[in-house]
Amino acid sequence: MAAVVGSRFGGARFNGEVVKSNDTYNVIDYTELENLVISQTTLFVGKNTTGHSHIGQEEVYFFTQGSGSLILDGVEFFVSAGDVWAIPDGAHHKVCNMGECDMVFQCVFNGGRKK
Repeated sequence: MAAVVGSRFGGARFNGEVVKSNDTYNVIDYTELENLVISQTTLFVGKNTTGHSHIGQEEVYFFTQGSGSLILDGVEFFVSAGDVWAIPDGAHHKVCNMGECDMVFQCVFNGGRKK
């Protein structure tokens, strides 16, 4: 599953590794940086991410394709391509694809991926 892929993110080329791939989503973590993780999720139509939180870790989500909702600490917000959301330290968050195409979003967070 750990295939290395290349992709463009913000005009720069990044090498990445597929860290999750199933019938819900594909997740690629870009491996170029030491202190930040840049991750891209393709969330398939009608699917949801698993709700979760990260203690000690803030995130920024950049929605680049599709539409759906972001549930942040129990409050639901409509999101679509072009939206940027800051996820505070410890906030519970979940993304739902309610659109008619795959939803794509990039996530940037400090440190490493917490297992």
